[in-house]
Amino acid sequence: MDKLKLVVPGKPAYLTGMRLFIGSVAATAGFDIEKCEDIKTAVGEACKNVACHGVEGFTDEYEVKCEIEDGLMEITVADICGRHSLEKIAKPCLNCPKEGDLGIFVIKSLMDAVEFGKDENGYKYIKMTKNANVSERF
Repeated sequence: MDKLKLVVPGKPAYLTGMRLFIGSVAATAGFDIEKCEDIKTAVGEACKNVACHGVEGFTDEYEVKCEIEDGLMEITVADICGRHSLEKIAKPCLNCPKEGDLGIFVIKSLMDAVEFGKDENGYKYIKMTKNANVSERF
């Protein structure tokens, strides 16, 4: 099993880099271009959800863990510090819906399995799984 872990500053400027990183990892793991794009999009939405939605400021840092084995990729995006002190300039997410968020719908529609939860410290995480060998559901 291959394991990768990154700790990412909560600044929105790092989101594009995370998407590129995770897309490269997925391609290296043998996912086709369409599934790589699905994974990149879902991870981007997960990073936004964990880092900023529903709170005053962006989280100071979050973690992206990826485990790959036999065509199966499990990605966990987790708030690891619980502090949201990086100020939102435009405060775009203060009115984001708590339930039924479009980003959550996107994540669920693109990944094979999704788990939303909080760890033992009460910090939010999103765990997503994609299988390279499973045909699309649509």
